[in-house]
Amino acid sequence: RNDTDRKEAMRFPFVGIMELQGLEFHANHGCLEQERRDGNPSVVDFTATLNGMEKAARSDNLDDTVDTREIYAIIKEEMEKPRNLLECVAGSILSAVLGRYSASFTYVKVSVAKHNPPFDGKCEWSRISAEWENE
Repeated sequence: RNDTDRKEAMRFPFVGIMELQGLEFHANHGCLEQERRDGNPSVVDFTATLNGMEKAARSDNLDDTVDTREIYAIIKEEMEKPRNLLECVAGSILSAVLGRYSASFTYVKVSVAKHNPPFDGKCEWSRISAEWENE
């Protein structure tokens, strides 16, 4: 198929989903002194529905979409700020992304998981998710 055929095939609206999964960080989130001092391995998952992905699909131009490197940079910056609660971490990532790109998305979900939380038993991770939807 040539370039014209590709553009013709993309005339119909479709939903575009952007995902960044398994972003790993060593973060100092938690209420306990040990968590704040030593930190824990953490993982962030980001999922968003793109508003108007058709333009980027037709143009093949990065300027017509959200650069995933910029989303990663926002997440990394928020993960570097120690917080007591994962709820605060997920909410701050969501707010920072939407503060810059709210017009680009119709739905965003951020999940933050902390490995080996300080429980009196085995727990692989604890996770909090924050979602936003433009209604």
